[in-house]
Amino acid sequence: MPLSEYEQRVLAQMESQLRDADPKLARSLDSQSTLDLRRLSIGVVIGILGLVVLVAGVATHQIWLGILGFIVMLAGALYAISRGTRGGKPNAARKPSNSGSFMDRQNDRWDKRDSA
Repeated sequence: MPLSEYEQRVLAQMESQLRDADPKLARSLDSQSTLDLRRLSIGVVIGILGLVVLVAGVATHQIWLGILGFIVMLAGALYAISRGTRGGKPNAARKPSNSGSFMDRQNDRWDKRDSA
């Protein structure tokens, strides 16, 4: 069922307010829709290599080799689903926020929303 004209207008207004209120969140939500095929491909290849090492460890009764294969598979999966920095600042380089606790910042943002 399509949205009515009024619902479309309200939805567009809500989206605009979100982008104005929290542009960082809006950018992160927009960037999640892109898929990095190169990172995914490399992760899958690493995962398959880990699977081969795991099977070799089981076949030769070498527990350490099986554990190593599992770790390599896990690393490949994590690499495939992770997002690269793509020219942005890495997490470690971000400036820490010293403006109070998390809940204090959320309360401040809520109060600012009410006054706007």
